[in-house]
Amino acid sequence: MTSSVRAGLLDIVHGHDSHVVVPLQGSGSFSVEAALSTLVPRDGHVLVLDNGAYCKRAARIVSLMGRRCSLLDFGEATVVDPLALAQRLDQDASISHVVLIHCETSAGILNPLQAVADVCEQRGRGLIVDAMSSFGAMEIDARKTRFDALVAASGKCLEGVPGMGFVFIRKAVLHACEGRSQSLVLDLYDQHQYMEKTTQWRFTPPTHVVVALHEAMTQYVEQGGQGARLARYTDNYCTLIAGMTQLGFKPFLDPAIQAPIIVTFHAPEHPAYDFKTFYAAVRARGFLLYPGKLTQLETFRVGCIGAIDAHDMGQAVHAIALSLADMGISPGPGNGPA
Repeated sequence: MTSSVRAGLLDIVHGHDSHVVVPLQGSGSFSVEAALSTLVPRDGHVLVLDNGAYCKRAARIVSLMGRRCSLLDFGEATVVDPLALAQRLDQDASISHVVLIHCETSAGILNPLQAVADVCEQRGRGLIVDAMSSFGAMEIDARKTRFDALVAASGKCLEGVPGMGFVFIRKAVLHACEGRSQSLVLDLYDQHQYMEKTTQWRFTPPTHVVVALHEAMTQYVEQGGQGARLARYTDNYCTLIAGMTQLGFKPFLDPAIQAPIIVTFHAPEHPAYDFKTFYAAVRARGFLLYPGKLTQLETFRVGCIGAIDAHDMGQAVHAIALSLADMGISPGPGNGPA
């Protein structure tokens, strides 16, 4: 079953010729740390393209590993700029690897993977991609997009259950990864070698997670794969935006840079609004919201992914409308930020 899952994952990125995929027990962040410690040499220098909390988490991981780390800051509402990246790489030859969060879910930004990959390839730098919230929905094609490592997990857009991550590693760099990791359990090179030799996991496998992911991937293929999943999530997103706009809510991001994965909304500028009260009222009607993750503004977030469709999203908007009424806030454009 593990072999079948690994083969199916490579199918999704068209990566059989160029990459191996290494599964790892634990949450997605376990695999992010494993990828960084396995791919980046001890004397490497990592540049993290920063426009959100998960970028900063990656930078913290790099620093805790004892590798040199720099940040290129773009702010919370701006996509990564490939031209700025190119300029930085041209200025600093010591940078060995670049880290990109494909969909930075702090705000919901979709960063330009292909353009960033092109810059890194042209300058001979390694690219490590956190595709945790995009893999399976947004197009990622290893035949045209070069990355040294790409990290995702069993939940999110594959609609399995959490508990297992996986890392695609480019075959051309795999051999050089031997002995780089300072961790036994997070050593992806060792995990790959052991799996190839024995077909087994080095340590206790997340059996139930693998079984669930195997079934989820069967459904993924039956439902039409990446294109169909993106279409459903886009329908969810459009339904959400239309409904929330009628209620007076304003999205934080420009639609041009918004991924149909998770949407950040400004909190209502109304004296009766309190997020905890709002959250509890929506939860009582069967829907869970995400708190805001921005540092300067009061916001909240609504996810568009998972085994839901536009009807479910419409029901969520209705629950939000009823919750506003509970709080004495009348729906309408006047309740959003100016």
